[in-house]
Amino acid sequence: MKVGHHDLFFKKPYQILYTLNDILLGLWFFIGSICFYFEGTVKTWGVTLFVIGSFQLLIRPTIRLVHRIHLKKYYKEEYEQKQ
Repeated sequence: MKVGHHDLFFKKPYQILYTLNDILLGLWFFIGSICFYFEGTVKTWGVTLFVIGSFQLLIRPTIRLVHRIHLKKYYKEEYEQKQ
């Protein structure tokens, strides 16, 4: 099945979102891990960054799901004609 330039049109923004999310996720866990070497407020920031990172782990499959739903809606007529 040839999707052509439409695949790049839809796929690229979602790949950028997915990659940006992964970079931020790694950054939060890395900084959070360093914060655990210290006590007090810095350790609290570490826990907060772990919570943010955990939430971003939920965002990853959501980005993929939204991308697939968006593609399906866009190509709905083409799919219906083939069946």
